[in-house]
This record gives sequence, C-alpha cells and structure tokens, in this order.
Amino acid sequence: MARLADYFVVVGYDLDKRGGSEGQGHILQRFPEKDWEDNPFPQGIELFCQPNGWQLVPERERPSFFVSVLTDINSERHYCACFTFWEGLDNPQLPKAEASEVDEDEVPGLVQPAQVFAPKSLVLVSRLDHTEVFRNCLGLIYAVHVDSLSVPLETVIGNLLTCIIPVAGGSQRTITLGAGDRQVIQTPINDSLPVSGSSVAHLFRQLGIVNVLYLFCAALTEHKILFLSSSYQRLTDACRALLAIMFPLKYSFTYVPILPGKLLEVLSTPTPFIIGVNSFFRSETQELLDVIIADLDGGTVTIPECVHISLLPDPLLQQTQTALSMVLDPELEMADHAFPPSSTQPSTLKIQDKEIRAVFLWLFGQLFHGYRWCLHIIRIHPEPVIRFHKAAFLGQRALTEDDFLMKVLDGMAFAGFISERGPPYRPTDLFDDLIANQVERIRQEECSPHKVMNHIKELAEQLFKNENPYPAVAMHKVQRPAESPGHNDPKNLAMFPLLDDVTVQLFIDHAAAKLQTAPPVVKAELKGMVPSGPPLGDIVDRHGHVLANSARRLEVVRNCITYIFDNKMLEAKKLMPAVLRALKGRAARVCLTQELNQHVLQNRAVLDDQQFDYIVRMMNCTLQDCSHMDEHGIAAILLPLVTAFCRKLGAGITQFAYSCVQEHMVWTNMQFWEAMFYSDVQNHIRALYLEADGGEQSIASRGQQESGPAAGGQELLGALELASEQSRLWPTLSKEQQSERVQKEESTVFSQAIHYANRMSYLLLPLDTSKNRLLNRSGIGDVESVSNSYVTNSIAGSMAESYDTESGFEDAESSDVANSVVRFINRFVDKVCNESGVTNEHLKALHTMIPDIVQMHIETLDAVHRESKRLPPIQKPKLLRPILLAGEELVMDGMRVHLISDGREEATGALGGPPLLPAEGAIFLTTYRLIFKGTPNDPLVGEQVVTRSFPIASLTKEKRISVSLSMDQFIQEGLQLRSCTFQLLKIAFDEEVASDLAEVFRKHMHKLRYPQHVQGTFAFTVGQSGKTLVEHKTKDKNQSIKTLSKNLVKSAKRTIGRQYVTRKKYSPPTWENRSSLQSELDEDELSVSEELDQGSLTLSSTIRSSDRQTMSNVVERACCRDYQRLGLGTLSNSLTRSKNEPFRISTVNRMYTVCRSYPGLLIVPQSIPDSTIQRISRCYRQNRFPVVCWRNSRTKAVLLRSAGLHAKGVVGFFKSPNATSAGPSQADSTSLEQEKYMQAIISSMPSYCEPSGRNTLGGFTSTHMSTSDSSDKLRQPKIGALMKQVMGGKEDVPGTFSRGALGQRARVISLSQPRVSGKVRNPPGGKWGSIRGSGRLSAYNPEVGNRLSSKESPQPNGGPSEALFLRQQRAYLYIIGDKTQLKGGKQDSFQQWEVVPIEVCDVRQVKNSFKKLIKACVPSSATSEPSMTFHRCLEESEWMCLLHRVLQVSVLVVELLDTGSSVMVSLEDGWDVTTQVVSLVQLLSDPYYRTFDGFRLLVEKEWLSFGHRFSHRGAQTLASQSSGFTPVFLQFLDCVHQIHLQFPMEFEFSQYYLKFLAYHYVSNRFRTFLLDSDYERIELGVLYEEKGERKNPQVCKSVWDYIDRLNKKTPIFFNYMFSPEDEEVLRPYSFISNLKVWDFYTEETLSEGPSYDWELVQRGRQERLAEEVPDKPDTTTPKSQRCIVWPCYDSRSRVVPDAITKLLQDLQSLEAELGLPPEKWKDTWDKIKANQRAEAKLENRPSFNNSLLMSSNLSHQRRSQGVYLPESGVGSSINLAMDRETSTTSTPVAGRPSTSTLYSQFQSTESENRSFEGILFKKGALLKPWKPRWFVLDKTKHQLRYYETRQDKECKGVIELAEVESVIPGTPTMGAPKNIEEKAFFDLKTTKRVYNFCAQDSPNAQLWMDSIQSCLSDA
Repeated sequence: MARLADYFVVVGYDLDKRGGSEGQGHILQRFPEKDWEDNPFPQGIELFCQPNGWQLVPERERPSFFVSVLTDINSERHYCACFTFWEGLDNPQLPKAEASEVDEDEVPGLVQPAQVFAPKSLVLVSRLDHTEVFRNCLGLIYAVHVDSLSVPLETVIGNLLTCIIPVAGGSQRTITLGAGDRQVIQTPINDSLPVSGSSVAHLFRQLGIVNVLYLFCAALTEHKILFLSSSYQRLTDACRALLAIMFPLKYSFTYVPILPGKLLEVLSTPTPFIIGVNSFFRSETQELLDVIIADLDGGTVTIPECVHISLLPDPLLQQTQTALSMVLDPELEMADHAFPPSSTQPSTLKIQDKEIRAVFLWLFGQLFHGYRWCLHIIRIHPEPVIRFHKAAFLGQRALTEDDFLMKVLDGMAFAGFISERGPPYRPTDLFDDLIANQVERIRQEECSPHKVMNHIKELAEQLFKNENPYPAVAMHKVQRPAESPGHNDPKNLAMFPLLDDVTVQLFIDHAAAKLQTAPPVVKAELKGMVPSGPPLGDIVDRHGHVLANSARRLEVVRNCITYIFDNKMLEAKKLMPAVLRALKGRAARVCLTQELNQHVLQNRAVLDDQQFDYIVRMMNCTLQDCSHMDEHGIAAILLPLVTAFCRKLGAGITQFAYSCVQEHMVWTNMQFWEAMFYSDVQNHIRALYLEADGGEQSIASRGQQESGPAAGGQELLGALELASEQSRLWPTLSKEQQSERVQKEESTVFSQAIHYANRMSYLLLPLDTSKNRLLNRSGIGDVESVSNSYVTNSIAGSMAESYDTESGFEDAESSDVANSVVRFINRFVDKVCNESGVTNEHLKALHTMIPDIVQMHIETLDAVHRESKRLPPIQKPKLLRPILLAGEELVMDGMRVHLISDGREEATGALGGPPLLPAEGAIFLTTYRLIFKGTPNDPLVGEQVVTRSFPIASLTKEKRISVSLSMDQFIQEGLQLRSCTFQLLKIAFDEEVASDLAEVFRKHMHKLRYPQHVQGTFAFTVGQSGKTLVEHKTKDKNQSIKTLSKNLVKSAKRTIGRQYVTRKKYSPPTWENRSSLQSELDEDELSVSEELDQGSLTLSSTIRSSDRQTMSNVVERACCRDYQRLGLGTLSNSLTRSKNEPFRISTVNRMYTVCRSYPGLLIVPQSIPDSTIQRISRCYRQNRFPVVCWRNSRTKAVLLRSAGLHAKGVVGFFKSPNATSAGPSQADSTSLEQEKYMQAIISSMPSYCEPSGRNTLGGFTSTHMSTSDSSDKLRQPKIGALMKQVMGGKEDVPGTFSRGALGQRARVISLSQPRVSGKVRNPPGGKWGSIRGSGRLSAYNPEVGNRLSSKESPQPNGGPSEALFLRQQRAYLYIIGDKTQLKGGKQDSFQQWEVVPIEVCDVRQVKNSFKKLIKACVPSSATSEPSMTFHRCLEESEWMCLLHRVLQVSVLVVELLDTGSSVMVSLEDGWDVTTQVVSLVQLLSDPYYRTFDGFRLLVEKEWLSFGHRFSHRGAQTLASQSSGFTPVFLQFLDCVHQIHLQFPMEFEFSQYYLKFLAYHYVSNRFRTFLLDSDYERIELGVLYEEKGERKNPQVCKSVWDYIDRLNKKTPIFFNYMFSPEDEEVLRPYSFISNLKVWDFYTEETLSEGPSYDWELVQRGRQERLAEEVPDKPDTTTPKSQRCIVWPCYDSRSRVVPDAITKLLQDLQSLEAELGLPPEKWKDTWDKIKANQRAEAKLENRPSFNNSLLMSSNLSHQRRSQGVYLPESGVGSSINLAMDRETSTTSTPVAGRPSTSTLYSQFQSTESENRSFEGILFKKGALLKPWKPRWFVLDKTKHQLRYYETRQDKECKGVIELAEVESVIPGTPTMGAPKNIEEKAFFDLKTTKRVYNFCAQDSPNAQLWMDSIQSCLSDA
C-alpha cells in the first residue's frame, strides 16, 4: 500500500525577488510541513512548475496541467503533477514605466495594462504515476476554490494526503475527497510491467516506425536523446513511451521528461540521458554535437554526423519493422486487393499501444532467449550473486560480430536486467514466461508475419489486462469549475486563500494513528523458481555456420589424436594438414578438447617430444581461430588441459603445454579470466551443496538429463535450480546454519582465487622471461577498456614507461615482467573478490601471496627454458646434403627453407597425385650452382626427395617476396629466383634463419653471378680454393697458362707498329659502333696503313719461330679442316696460293688487327689483295667485312657473312646518281673496291666463268646439275613467293598460333599460288616496298620482286618463253640485308647482285620475348585468369614468331644456294642474327653438320671463331650485368630442335644433345662458351691449351671433350633413327603451326634436379639404389612390377627407356652377370646395323631402320620437291595428289624408296587432317534459314568442322564427334533448299541438340552418313 500523494504544495510568483526580465517562484505553502521519513521533500519544485520561467502576463491564460518527473538521490522517481492557473494583480511596473523611457523591447505607443496576471501552481508530489487521478484531484481543488463550494479546501487536501491505495495486484479502489466526488483507481496486476496508457501509440504516430526504432536502439546503446515539443504533457508521454518499449530493460541514466530552461546546461553532460525540452528553447539545443534530437511536433529525428547508432541485427530488424507496420497500418496489406474488406481500422489507441509494446516484447524474447544458460551463480548466501557470461552467450548465438547486441550486453541496462532477473528464486512476470515457454514458438513462426501477429495480439491482450484488470469501470464523478459568463472577470475571482495548516495536519495525524492500530496487510509474494527455457545449443545450426560434412572432419580429428597417443607418428603426420584445416570449425575444436580431455582422464598426459609437439600444434591452431573473447569456450576447456599435458625435459624438469600456447590474445583478456573463474566457482559451490544435502541429488540428476549441448549445460541447470532451492530454504535456517553456509561459500571462492592466481601466472609469464608479452601486445591497455574495472589506465601507462626506460638492463627487464603480471593478477583478484564478497583479511592474504606465486613460477620457467633450448627442433626433417661435382665447393652451407610451389601445376598435385610442393629442406650455394634439396611437406610423399637446382650463372632475376605457409600462420620473408635454364626457386626462409644470414646469402649469390672478370666464373675457378672468388681483381692472376699465346698479340702489334703504323687521330665512333665494348674503340688507334705491301707480310715472316707452334694451333683452330673439306682453299707450308682456286685463305687478320671479332684466318676471293680487304672492312660495322663461310659442293654457290654496312657505306655502295660529291672522296674508292670484291665473288662461280657469258645459265647444266634440272624448274616459282614472304615484313608473319598446334588459326600464307597482278602489290601498310626509300621510287629496280616470283615484266622484245626468261633473270649474288639499312640505294645495273631487304629481330626483341617465354613456361604463381593461361602467355611472348622469322630466312637462303646463286648475309653487327641464319643454312644444306663432329665444327666456326658475344649476351660478368640476358644461341638451338622434330632421321645427335648444350652454354661449367671472340680467348690463354696441361683429369675445360667422353660411355646423345640420305637438303616448314614448344622449357625432374650434369645424376642414382638394397627382400609377397611415374618428379626417359636403350642396358647387365668385358655401346650398335644391312640386301627389303621402326609402307613424300605444298592455301586432297604425282615422276628416286617415306609420318598439316569434305546445307538455329557450308570431317581430331566457303581459313563451328549419338536419314523442314530429293536429308543427333543437314543428292548424303558412322565406330 502507498500514499496516493506525499505532498501538496502551492507555489506562487515571488513579487519580492523579481529582478530583470525573469521572475522567480516560491513555495507559498506545503503540506505536511514535516518531511515523511521514507520520502523526503524534493528540492527545486518551483523550477519545474514553470519550466519556461516565471512571468507575468497581460491576459489571463487558461489553467494548464502536466506531470514532470524528478529523480532523487536513490534514483527513485517522483511524479510532480502541476496544475497552474493565473491570478490578477495590480501592475507593479506602471509608475516606473511612466517615469523612465519606454523599454526598448516594448512597442512604443502600447499602453501598459493596469492589471497583470501572475501564475500560481498547485503541485501534487507522488511516487505513483496516476496522471488522470492527479488531474482530477487538482482540478477538484481548483473548482472548489473558483466556484466557492461549501466544502472547505482543508478537508479536500487532508483527504487527498491521507488517501492510501495498493501499489499493484489488480485491485480497484474508489476514493472521494469529500467534495461530493468519486473516483475509481485501478492498479496494475503486476507492477514490474510498465503502465503506458496510450503514450506508445502516440509516440509512433508522432515520429513514425523507423524514427522510433532509431531512438529505441540509441537508448539501448546508451546515446543521448532529447525530445522537443511545445506541449509539456507530450514530452512526458514520449519519454514514458520510450521507457515502456525498453521493457524488460530499465533505463538507468539521467531521465528528465521536462527540463526547466534554467537547467539547460545539463544537456552538455557526458553521460547518456533522455530529456524533454520545450520547443521554446530550440535554438539553445542547436549546438549540441552528440545529441539525437527528436522533434515530436515536426515528426523528425536528427542524428548528428558523429553519432553512429548500431541497429538491430538483420533478420530481426526486418521482422520488427514488418510487425510494427502491420499493427499501425493494417490497411497496407490490403491496399492492392481488388476487393478490400469493408473496414480494416487499426485497433483503438489503447489496444494499439499494447500491440506495439508486444512487438518489442517479442523482439526481446528473440534477442535474449537462452540468457539464463549463460548465468554463473557465484554466491547463494547471504543473497545470490550472479554474473552473466557474455562471450558464451554471443558465441552460442553466433552473434559475436554483432555490434548492437555487444553494446546492449555491455550496457548498464543489461547489468540491471541481470541483477534483477538473475536470481533463480523470485516472482516471475510475462517476460520470464516468454523466455521460458514461447521461444520454440517464436522460432517456428518468425518467418510467417501472420502467425507472428497472432502471437503479438496474445501478448498485447496480456499487457492490456495487466493495466485494465476490470473491464467495466464504476462511475467517475468529479466536479469541474462552472463555465460562468464572467469567468474571466478579474473582479469576481478571489485570490487562492492561505490554508489552515493545523486543520490539514490534524487530518494527517488522525490517519496515521488509524494506520498504526490497523492490522498489517500481508500480501503473499508469489516467489518461485524461474524456469530457464530451452538451452541455446539448438539455435546455432540456423545462425551459426555449421560446416558441411562435419562428421567426417570430427572423425579425422579423433583419428589423428588416437594416432598421436598410440605413437603412430607417420600416420598422424599424414592427417595433420587435414586436422589443421578442420580446426577452423567450431565443432572440430570442441571435439578436440573433448578427445584430449579423455586422454587426461585416462592419465596419459605425459608425452614424448614428438607427441607433445603435435598436441601443442593442434592447441595453437585451435586457439588461433578463436577470438580473444573465447565465445565458444574453447580456451576455457583448454585451460585445464594446457596445465595437464607435459613432457619431461630432464631430471626433474617438466615442460607443460601452457608454455607453448601463450601467444594468444585470449590470455590477456580480463573478461575471459573472470568468466572462467566464475564458472569454476559455480561448479564448486554446486558441489558444496550437493554434498551437503544428499536429497538434492535428484534435482541435479534431472538437470543433467535436461541439459542440452550448451557448454557446461548440466552444471548451469543444476546450479541455478540448486540456488533456487537454497534460497527458498534460507529463511527456515537457524542463524548458526546461515553463517556456516556463508563462511563455506566464502572460503570456496577464496581457494578458487588462489588457484586462478596460479593459472594466470602460468599463462602470462613467457617461457623466456626476458620478453614481456603483456606489454608488447598492449594487452593491459586493452583490458582497461574492456573490463569495467576501477584501476585507472595510468598504471598501464606508467608500466609502459618503466619498461621503455629500463629495458637496457637484464634484471630490470625480467622483474618488470614479474611486476606487470603481478599487477594484472592483483587487479583480477580485486575485481572478482569484491564482486563475490570475499572478506578483507582473505583479500590481503591474496595480495601478499601473488608476488610469491609469480616469483616461484619464474624460477621453474627458467630451468624449463634452459632445457628446452637444448632440445633439437623436432618436426623439422634433417637437412639432406647435395652431391657436388669435382671441384665444386660450398660457398654457404645449407639454410633451412621451404620451397613454395609456383605456377607449374604438376608438382602441386593439381593434375592428380599428392603435392610434392611445398617442400621443406635447405638451400645450398656452391661455386657452380644453387641447390634446393628437401622433402615434401605432404606426409603422403614424405619419403621422396625433391631437388631443384640451377647454375648460379644462369640466374636472371631475383626478387624478395613474403610468403605465408599454410601450416604456420605467420608470414615469412623469402626469395624468388628465376634462371634462364627454366627453373624457378621460390623459397621462404625458415624462422630459424636469421634475416642477416639471408642477406649474406643474397650478397654471395650476386658476387658469384656477376664476377668482376670472366676469370671469376666457375669454369676458371673450378678446383681452386673458393677464396680466390671474392678477392679477384680485374688484374689477371692466372699465370699458369703459357704466356706464349698471350704474347702473340702484343709482339704482333709491336712488329707491325715498328714498320708501318701511322697514328690516326681518334675520331668518335659512329652511332652504330657506340654500343660495342671499349676494346673495339681502341683498335682504331692502331690501323695498318693502306700503302702496305701485302706480299712481304706472309705469316711465317711476321711470327718469330717461338710462336710457330701457336700459329699451327691457329691453323687447326680456324676450322681450316672444314675449309679444306669444302675445297675453299688450303694452307700449304709456304702459304703460296694455288692460282687456279677461286678462293684463298687470307692471313690478313692473323693479328686480329683488321677485325678483332673475326678469326685469324679467313676465306676471301683469290683476286682480292689483303690491302683492299683492310679498306673494305671499314665500310662495315665492327669491321666485319664479307667472308666466305661455306660453298655448295654441287652448284658451287658460296655463302658469305658480314655485318651490316655503316650508314655512309650504304650510300657509297649504292651511290645515288644525283648525290653530289665534293671532290674525289675516300668513299668513292672504297665503293669501287667493294664492287670489285662483289665481282670477284660472282666471278668465282662456275656459271659466271663460262664463255657463253652472263645471260645464259649454261654453266649451270654442268654434270652435277643435270640430274636435278627438271626439279629446279619446278621450284623456281616458289622461291619468288618465299622471297616475298621473307621481305613482307610484319603483316605477313602469322602472329597467332595455328589451330593445329595450339588452338588458334594462323593466317597461312600461300607460297605456291602465284600473285595475280603483274605489278608488285604493297600489302597494307606498304611494308615490303620500304626498301625503295620513303615514298619515292629512287633508282631501286622495281622488278626485283617480279623477277623473283617469275612473273613476266614487259620486255621490249615481247615476253620470252618462261624457261628462257627465268634463266636470264636470276641474279648471281643475293645480299640479305636489313631493311632499315637499305634506304635509297641504286641497283647494280647489270643485275649481277641483288639486295633482299628483310626485317630482322633486334636483340632487344629477343631479350623481351625470352623474359615473357620464361614467365609463360615457369609462372611464379598459379593463376586462374583466362588471359594468363600457358598458351596465351606463350603467344604473347612472340618467341615462336621469332623462330619462324629466322627459319624462314634460312630456308630462303638454302633455296637460293641450291639453285646456284651465292648469298651474302649481312645483318646487324654480323654476330647475332647473321650467325643464326648462316649456321642454320649450313645445317640444312650440308649433312656433315648434322653429325656430332660436324655440329661441333659448325658451332666452333660460326659461333665461337666468328665472335658471337657469349659473355656479353649471357651477362656473365659485372660489366655486362646491365645489358641483360639475351639468348641468341638458345634461339638457334631451338630452331635446330624444330628441324630435328621434322627430320628425325637426318641427325646423328638426339634432342637431349641440344638440351645439354642449351643448359651448359649458360652454366659456365665449361670454358667453351665464355668470352666474346677468339682474340679475347687468346689474350686470356684459353684458346690453345696444351693437352697435357690439365692438372685435374676430372675437370673438363671444354664441353666438346665432355660430350665425347660421355658419348663413349652411354648412348644418351645418340639418335637411333639416324639414317641420312646422301646430299640431302632439308627444307623445314617454318610456320608457327608447325613449330612445337621445346620441352626443354617446360619439363623438370624433381627427383634428381637437371640431368645435364651427368656424373651428379649417376652418383645420385647409385646412392638411391644403395639405400634401397639393404631392405631384406620380402619372400612372402611377390614384389609388384608396377612403377608409378610422376611427370615432374621422375626422369621418364630413365624410368621408361625407349626400346633400343632398354636392349642396350639389358646387354650391359647380362655382360656384367656373365663376367664378360663390357663392349662399348657404339661397337654393339654398329655391328647390329651392319648385320641388318647385309640381311636387307639378301632379302631385298627396305633398309634396316625401317624394319626397326616398322614404317616402310609409308608413302614417299616429305623429302621430295613437295616442299611448300601442304602450306598452300587450299588444302584439298586432289591438289595434294597432283603435286605428289608431279614430284614423284620428276624426281629421280631410283635406288632409294625407303627411309624418306618416314617423313610423311611427321607431317602435321591441315590437308592431312581432312578425312572427308564437301558442301552441305545446314539448318540454322530457330527462325534462321538453311545455309550452304563447307564441311570437313577430321578423323584425327575427331570432329566435324564447318567453314563459310572452301577457301575460308576461319572455322565457323565445330561438332565434336565424341558427342554425336546417332546419324539418321531426315526429312525436309521449312525453308529447306528446293529441288532436292528427300533422301538427301539427314540428321545428326548430339547430346546437346539435333543438326539438320542436306547434301546435293542422295548418294552424297549416304556417303557423308557412312563417313561419319565409320568415324564413330572407329572411336
């Protein structure tokens, strides 16, 4: 029961204190005078009566009423009902106003009224909120006063103050104040539910749904909210409504529904508030920055920019909005209905108000359901202390990320909610019922709004009933003041009288006495156990992301743990990666903790090193994925486990798991420790009472049955139920029992606190106590902000400071660790002990204990740390040592690294098989190589060894990367090393490798990669101690080599210099020359003067006798044997010239003075004296003048090479007629000499020397030509086309890959179709005309192209016959020159030589192309982008285009030479492309160069002697580092490889030989490919080393010797298919479609590394065999013969050798078994071959190779003259057949129909792939017409392709035959072609659709059907 009103106050205007514009109010009277004991009188009532201030007004206003709310110091709310009316009084300001000036703010001329009105307020102060009752009571008092009723006012007020009504319980009480009035007061049934009347509905009407939701969320997340309205009552209602929808949470901050204007500064308070202010003060609220302002009159909510309101989590927000709109606007749903119901009015306001509140109640039911499962009860007596486990609640709800819920749970309102609703034994209300019984219903219905509405209506009904328990209310009867006409007349209104306080006091005293005598009202409180509702566990499946196939994952986790404890480590290792992946999921983590717990219970906690390591790894991984809140309680369950598992380190020293899992944030989170502590305390207290009362067992057991899967469910349920039971029994216990229980509970908490102090020291003190983890991770700072702790942040600050200042001293630092941990634990202990009521003595004891605990622990840790350091790291495999070459030394020993997988898929297991990479091992740096050796991380292949290595000299790019390894989460630094042997080492340094060590490694690597001088390379340092490596100066120390050869050059310079040298002024080199090395600039200083008489300077006369031997070496070396073989000249002893030879060997360059990059001996025309040569040489770049390098033995045409001409040389050579010359310049003379030189070459050709003169080709039909004359005719037109193509520049080079090779079509350029027009057409862009100068035809003969393509150009005498014309027009010498060089020169008028301008690829292009090629073949990371696929990257690299260009030019030159014209290749500096072309031409034309000796000679002659700059292009020294790596030689080898593929029987060496050279020309293992020219080699003394000089027979200086030795031992370099034809000239296809990617670029052998260092591979294999042998042979089980071959791991050629190698191997092993002396493989081979030949002759069958290869029946085609046919544009079989006939008839192939037939097998042209073709009509897709298409049936690709027309190259579409189901006769459909018989139609049914076809006639259709059918059946 409570008083209806505590105080009645009359407040009036204070006339004495009015000053300035603002008046003041003062209390005139108050009743009772004394304060009630239980309720003191509130201060400041006079401010709240007139919130806008006390003012006098000129006109009487109507009485007003509102209720303001005051909150006292105990946060009790007082409701002040203010009834204000106005009384007149004489204007006190009148006389003053007359005397003074008129006030400024008053309008002049306004007369001041004589009478003004002052406000007076009647105020009722009450603790109950009955607004209407207050309104009626105060109204009645006013009515009594105004209408002067007979009732004394004292009586009315006395009755009012003594009226007592019940607070709650749903009773109905009638009251009367004794003035003939009667009121009925209804009390709510349950006072815990707020009473809202209709205020909530009004609030929503005023602001709308979204705005109110914003305010609601803002209030819950503790923002400041300000309401504005011009009505006071509305402000109060709005505030009341906001509080009502927050139920069951209570607002605990500042709450002032009406704030007086004088107190506006309250708005700048930092705490949250809900305040109402009259709109009158709107302007003052404008500058508030962080306040949300709700304007009730305008319906707006303004949120400042700096305020972020967290809204409800998503599905809930949507559902709430929907439900609210259904309540407030039910018509919305029907708005679109065609027949809307007659009326869908919203409910009345009172009902609507309750419906809205029901929506919010339902919302809180969803937000908080299951909260009771997360309560920890830590004390039961004397009163329950309960804590809420926020992390567990969020984790179970899977809402950890949700901002809104986090803030609500951290807020004060929720803390109040827990303390109010936490206790398990208390009265329950509607919300408890909702949480306990209706959660299931809410969950099922939440998706159907109508069911939700029904539920909400039910809740609303209960809320309404609570407020209005009695439907029919008895009559109200309240007197209202009479509205008399003179009501406003001041005369008849008396002042409100002063009341007699004695009378009122009598009333009050009388009532008080009566109350004391009355018996006390005992209202039975209905306390009961609060039900907890369904546990949280079930809900997770919907919100939380439960992982798929989790059962399988849990199985994996369980198995792994079982394996670990059963010590099956290999099995465990295999499962480990899967387990670590699975542990990302919550279920697996819980499973892990349960499994480990089992093992602790079974007393298996002491582990060995390996087990310990695995368990710790799993724990770390589990904790890694938990957040620091530990919302799933994983860390909590692990806590006891990490203090259980341990390993013995030494005598009496044990290392526990906790020392290895400290790195996680969760251990520094105070809230985690609190939750853990409380949960443990709860368990202990529960146990305490379970022991105490045996009878309680039943409850506990019941709790265990009910408990769900929630973490610790059973304790929770049991504990709360127990507590409830204990609370119920508490009052019945005696005092002693009570105090005993209190004491027991207190000591339980205390003992737990000690236990936790220990635990925390375990996890917070790092193993190495010199590292302070708490401070480093600012853990303490975090805790400050999270936990509601009362220790200020300054402690953390001062700690951090002390740490920084003292960190220099070892002891200071370690004690600092101890201090910070002690502080952390102290704060924890203070907090939990205060909350759980531990006595002060105990608390003091704890504080003294903690430092000792920490200190003790530090001491044990130090011992553990010492011991653990001695342990070898366990899981890391031992480092495997690489095998080194003789003379190869380690520069840096193995550093542990991880080899990461790159973009090649084979090794990662992407294409099947277990992943070999990533692998763990070590990287070794030797003087020769960079080697990685290790084992794969994947345990399934853990026994294999992975090796990747490359020569250090082939390193092309190194870049730093950072890598995160999947197993260990942290990032490591690494390196990515790329080599031009197509290897990529992507390594991450292990954490044990110090970063400075990695830096040292890089430095050493750079030093080795780019030595100061070429003598620093491995080929020179091999066998010496590695120290010389670093100290090498550029000065040459290598004195061991004979000084003889070095002195050669110097003495030569001296002797010449003495006699004939003229010193020239140094002139700066022309621009072409500038790029070359300084040494070439120097040579200009010494130039032999031109008057020199050559006769006197023979070789023997210049060189002293001591140098003779060197010179004989020169003779041998300069490939003179080859020149003799070719008949190009001999060197007799006296060096006399045999005059009848057209060429001679000139010694003009023997001192390397004419051209430093040429060899000493050169072939020049007999008739040219050496002096001329010296002059000519200056016209050419680098002085590389034309020399002969090969002669065709049949046609006697010669091949010459030179550099391109200097710019001045060109003009001089083809001097334009209109160029004016200033006097007889030197250019003239040289130009004449050049012409003489050309003429000499031409005249050396037999065809030219014939007396019949130049115009006939009679000379050509000499003996060796008569045989192939006819074939020449056939071939003529082709050369022209070829030439055009070569000259045709970029447009004509097919830029894309052809479909045959790589899936796109090339534009195949027709070679055999003659051009149609007579004129030379410029292709688009006018490329091939560019040699004519820019746009003008100058003097260049426009008929070159015509002549070459054998078209008749109009002759004066009419066109002669073709043959004659042809012969007449052929030039004797073709000069292949660079387009850019040949601008505007004139043609030789007699047309004896002709320039063929071509575009060459410059070095930069090759360099860039190669970079892209490497990236394509060895990508650094796997990519799924379609633009980055292998073939796309390969195409973009344009490597194939470059090969195509080189091959194309070479084939052209071969053709020209073969038809009897000489060719001079004169491109760039004459040492890159020129060398490639010249070498390829010789290889194609001369079978000798296709043997071992020949190829060696070719490379030595053209590449080494003629000065290809190997060192410069390979960037082998520091000087050439900037120029970068340019693989010109590799390009040449690739071309040879392409030719080898097309003619596999023409080469004595195998593909492996080419790869071997490709590898070793960059490896620097041999000296062969070092330095840039013979001159440099002689200078270093490398060129002519004595045979006996080798100190170390193991070390081969020359790659050729090595190959010879190896070739004797093993057939690895030999090509078994070698079966050459005599004098065979090869003409390979050069189109991109015919080129294949060389497998050298893509293959690798991870088992043994590159196989090109043969002895390493052999030794590695022997070691492996030796390892495998010791295993005892299993006699029981038959050993499987199966052998798994991995494409990137095993060497396929070794595991699966070809048949012949296998037979030879078998022979060897048999010889060994029988003890015979092993025969050399070559002898065996030769014997077999001889036998075969003999047999073949006897049986007269095709020769040996064919029988071996079983391909004798292939038709003879590829060898013959059908050279370019298959690439002709038209690919029809008819054409092909005709060409074949002509070629076979015209070519004499008498004796040898045999091996050449093999070549048709290697042909991969379009025409071959067309099994059947023709025109068919095809029906288009829906609504498309029938169209004729050219169809091609392709058996090899198993597809049916169609084209627009027969000539079309672009395929329109493809039908894969694999998808075809059937071919059936069809019927004509709409739009089919007319006049075609029905049988010509047929249908093709594929899996996707049906194609309708129509042939020309029925037989044709039948033919097609049969062909397709046969293809299908073949497949």
